[in-house]
Amino acid sequence: MKLRLCHLYPELLNLYGDRGNILVLCRRAEWRGIAVEVTPVSLGDKLDPQGYDLIFLGGGPDQEQGVASADLLAKGPWLKEAVEAGVALLAICGGYQLLGEYYRTGSGETLPGAGLFAAYTEAGTRRLKGNIAIQVEELEVDRPVIGFENHGGRTFLQGARPLGRVIYGDGNNGSDGTEGARYKNAVGTYLHGPLLSKNPHLADYLLRLALQRRHGEVELPPLDDSLEFAVNEAVYRRFLPTKGKW
Repeated sequence: MKLRLCHLYPELLNLYGDRGNILVLCRRAEWRGIAVEVTPVSLGDKLDPQGYDLIFLGGGPDQEQGVASADLLAKGPWLKEAVEAGVALLAICGGYQLLGEYYRTGSGETLPGAGLFAAYTEAGTRRLKGNIAIQVEELEVDRPVIGFENHGGRTFLQGARPLGRVIYGDGNNGSDGTEGARYKNAVGTYLHGPLLSKNPHLADYLLRLALQRRHGEVELPPLDDSLEFAVNEAVYRRFLPTKGKW
């Protein structure tokens, strides 16, 4: 069994260790005997919508987002074709914003998005930053998803369903209790960290989504995630302002 992973704009969009998500996915696959092929795709490169099982897009500051925006707009039809065909996708922060309808920066510039998520983003007057925990209902393991958010944009969903509901933190916009967006097997989120190192249950969920298109339903052999879940619980409880679900 083989996992084909596309890393979009690795040299432009890699804030807060987002590349660590690639490392986590590769290790968790390889520990189970699944070979992984990682292909970097950048400015001007063609994106083969049939060539990958999972596409990753990290975060970046406004300048780098501006550079990537026009190219991502050109790749938009390929991305949509891939997702419609069942390819999994994970986009973090700036990458998440660029997959919506548009991102309006603090200077008033409007960066058109790829339109994968029915959502839009506008710059706010203060940054939303700090530790965050959300509840994601689709996960098999009943634990929170935790991370660190640091974004000036406010994302508002216009038909897209959220990745999860905020337990504490700001999420998409600090007001409606949503975090991230979902469309088919595509996931967008503001959670850095890197996200997947503290959330093995989310990492395995994405791996299963990525593998099932070519291989059908895949049962991933369990791994010893006691250390990862100990970190997940410790961080969750450390920043929990009131008694929560877990």
